[in-house]
Amino acid sequence: MSIKLLAMLVALFSGLSMAVQGSLNSVLGKIIGLLEATFIVHVVGTAVLLIGLFIFNLGGGGFQKLSQAPWYVYFGGLLGVIIVYTVAYAIPELGVALATTFIIVGQVGTALIIDHFGIFGLEEIPFTWVKGLGLAFLAVGAKLMLS
Repeated sequence: MSIKLLAMLVALFSGLSMAVQGSLNSVLGKIIGLLEATFIVHVVGTAVLLIGLFIFNLGGGGFQKLSQAPWYVYFGGLLGVIIVYTVAYAIPELGVALATTFIIVGQVGTALIIDHFGIFGLEEIPFTWVKGLGLAFLAVGAKLMLS
């Protein structure tokens, strides 16, 4: 199996996981509140990571390199909280399919900008009219999902 195919399957699994996680988080949010559910999700995630890192020694990097990371990468934690909260909010209002469709349109639109400019030190991948057309089709698909 090629590395690209494996990466695509991992990304597909990530999308599947996001839809299930968003659904579970929205159910928990309805029961205990959205901010409380967001907190619980991160506590459980932290516990799982602590077990993986310090009991099963699954980490491949090193915390000693933490100071080498640019200051802005730490906003990923803040964005994680925002993502969990906003997905848990949107799903009960829109349904899983419609909310996920709009999430994907937002992700792909932002990803195209990040790729094109190589933001955060990532490789520059130029924007093309074909990619723009793909984004437009996603947006049209999102509009069609509204009916």
